Amino acid sequence: MAPKRSSDLFSQVVNSGPGSFLARQLGVPQPETLRRYRAGEPPLTGSLLIGGAGRVVEPLRAALEKDYDLVGNNLGGRWADSFGGLVFDATGITEPAGLKGLHEFFTPVLRNLGRGRGGCWQHTRSGRQHERADRAARAGGLHPPQGKELRRGATTALVYLSPDAKPAATGLESTMRFLLSAKSAYVDGQVFCRGGRFHAHREAAGRQGRHCDRRGPRHRRNHRRGVRSRRRPRGRHHGTVAENLAETASKVGGTALWLDVTADDAVDKISEHLRDHHGGKADILVNNAGITRDKLLANMDDARWDAVLAVNLLAPLRLTEGLVGNGSIGEGGRVIGLSSIAGIGTRPDQLRHHQGRDDGITQALAPGLAAKGITINAVAPGFIETQMTAAIPLATREVGRRLNSLLQGGQPVAAFPSPSPTSPARRQTR
Repeated sequence: MAPKRSSDLFSQVVNSGPGSFLARQLGVPQPETLRRYRAGEPPLTGSLLIGGAGRVVEPLRAALEKDYDLVGNNLGGRWADSFGGLVFDATGITEPAGLKGLHEFFTPVLRNLGRGRGGCWQHTRSGRQHERADRAARAGGLHPPQGKELRRGATTALVYLSPDAKPAATGLESTMRFLLSAKSAYVDGQVFCRGGRFHAHREAAGRQGRHCDRRGPRHRRNHRRGVRSRRRPRGRHHGTVAENLAETASKVGGTALWLDVTADDAVDKISEHLRDHHGGKADILVNNAGITRDKLLANMDDARWDAVLAVNLLAPLRLTEGLVGNGSIGEGGRVIGLSSIAGIGTRPDQLRHHQGRDDGITQALAPGLAAKGITINAVAPGFIETQMTAAIPLATREVGRRLNSLLQGGQPVAAFPSPSPTSPARRQTR
C-alpha cells in the first residue's frame, strides 16, 4: 500500500466558504491551490508578455510563438488582460541606469499577472562590460523580494545567460518552457544559469531517463522507467517499506532493488542488477537516502555521528564514484543529490545534516564528472509533503509550510533528470 501524504488541514479550512471569509477579516494567509502539470493541458493559461531590448527577445519569440499566445509592449487597451507569464530580457542593460527598464516593464502589469504563473526575466551573466549593471542588480535585490510580493500562486525566476553564448545553444528555450509551465508550480525565487562551461553536446539516442537509480526512504514518483533502491531499514517497518518500494517501481515500469546503500558491496549489487535488467547502464543517479539524528554536537554520541555520516555523505560519494568508475553511468548521465533547506540554513542541532551531500559533494565531484560528460547537481527542497514531514509535530509542520512565499508544502517532482541539449552542472537549486 502506498504511503499516505499528510493533508494540509489549514489550507482546506481557510479556503472553504466560511473559513475564507474569516481569513480575510483576520488577515490570515490563504495558500493558493497551485496549477499542477497534467498531460494535454495548455502550457500556459493566458497571454505571455515578453519585454526588454536585449539579444534574447527575438530568439525567444521565435522559439515560443507556436505554443504560446505572445503579446508585445504596445498593447493599448489589453493592459487590463490577465497575463499568464511575464518575461523581461535584461541582457541589453549595461549600466545601472538601465535597470529603470525593469520598473517600467513590471510595474504596470504585475497586478495583472494571472493565477498560477509568474514573472521571470533574463540577465546576462557578468562579463566585463556588464559588471556594473550586474552588481547593481544584485545590490538592488529586486529578484527575491518580488518572489515574496507575488500572490495567487505566481512565481518568479532569474535566468543568467553567458555573455558569449548563443541563446539557441544554451538550453534557454527548455528552461523558459519549464519555468512557464505548471511543472515549476513550486519553484519560486530561484536562479538558473545557462551557457556555462559544460555542455552535453551528444545526448544518447532515445534517452528519457530510462534507468534511474533513486535511493532513499522518501517516496517520490518518477514517471519514467527506472531502478529503485532503498537503504535497508531495521525493525517492524521493514516489510511495509519493501512493499511500497516494489509498488512504486511497478507503477513506473521499473525494477526494485532492496539493499543497504552503506554496505561495502552496494556498488557491485547495483551494477549486477543493471546488467541483469537494464543492459548494464543507468542514465540517472539520485542520491536520496538520508537520515536525521538531530542533536547538539556536545550531546551527539559516536553511533549517531557515524550513522548520519555513513548515509548522508559517504554512501553518495561511494555510489557516485563507483558507478561512474565501472561504467554503469556514462557520458550524458545525470547525478543529483537531494538535500534540504534545513541543511543550509541549519538549526543548531543539525550539524551533521548540514555536513551532508549538497553543495560540498557537488562542487568536489563536478570537475571530474564534467570531463566524462556527466552533470552533477544538488537540489535542496523546501518543505515537501512526504512521510518524513508527516511525522513532524503538528505545530512545527504548520510553521514549516507557511514560511515560503507560496505558503504551503510542495509535492515531490523531478526536473534535473530530464535530458536537454545542454544541462547545468555544479549547481545547487534551493
